[in-house]
Amino acid sequence: MKTNRRQALVGLGTMALSMTSVENMMAGDDKKTQKTPILKGNINHSVCRWCYGSTDFEVLCQAAQKIGLKSIELTGPEEWPILKKYGLTSAMPWGAGMGIDKGFNNLTYHDELIKSYTEIMPKLVAAGLNKIICFSGNRNGLTDTQGLENCAIGLKKLMPICEKYKVTLVMELLNSKVDHADYQCDNTNWGVNLCKAVGSPYFKLLYDIYHMQIMEGDIIRTIKKNIDYIAHIHTGGNPGRAEIDETQEIYYPAVMKALVEAGYKGYVGQEFIPKSPKPLESLKKAILICDV
Repeated sequence: MKTNRRQALVGLGTMALSMTSVENMMAGDDKKTQKTPILKGNINHSVCRWCYGSTDFEVLCQAAQKIGLKSIELTGPEEWPILKKYGLTSAMPWGAGMGIDKGFNNLTYHDELIKSYTEIMPKLVAAGLNKIICFSGNRNGLTDTQGLENCAIGLKKLMPICEKYKVTLVMELLNSKVDHADYQCDNTNWGVNLCKAVGSPYFKLLYDIYHMQIMEGDIIRTIKKNIDYIAHIHTGGNPGRAEIDETQEIYYPAVMKALVEAGYKGYVGQEFIPKSPKPLESLKKAILICDV
């Protein structure tokens, strides 16, 4: 069965392997690949926890630390203390909302969403975090105009709370063609227009390169044009959402170079699903590919 983020939101626990098996996998790597890479510092590197749901979380933290990552993201409040133990942060946390399908484009969800995001704010601040992911929700018959207007109504109500806690609400751009049928925030133009409608620096976009390659392509030009509205980046190989290497169509070094040239200071979160029998080696390779 295909693994995707929607399933991960339901729960990572069902995929857990023992720590011993993961440690044995890491121990099997050759001596050369075990060396800590020297990263250039132009890109802030992160990885999405759900892509390594079969890896014990503390083992993933140890691997991230060894590779040179600063963050493991899409993590919730129960994981933030563990991250701190290893000197890591969560560049894009979750822990509020109603999932991908039920978002701010539906007025009937606004009260619950506002309550949920309001309650997570002090927890984020206490953990030293300053962003939280959110979603538009599925169209369910809404026009893009009406969906945008509905989102803006709910998000504007949250902006004073975000400003109080200095936490940025970040809506992810997802494809509606392959992975998230009917999702409304499925193109950059719609997302940017929503940012303009909300009118606060505490609401921005998560530009997912994998998803937007599927929906619209023209990645580098789009990023440079809209960099002021982008708070976070995700990766993934297309087609197939696997490793971001020569097996797929996006040349990530060029994309990363464009981010640096555009003055992007946020994080790049690796969100590919490893196909290799050594997934942590795939992660290390992806970091080196993106470290321009």
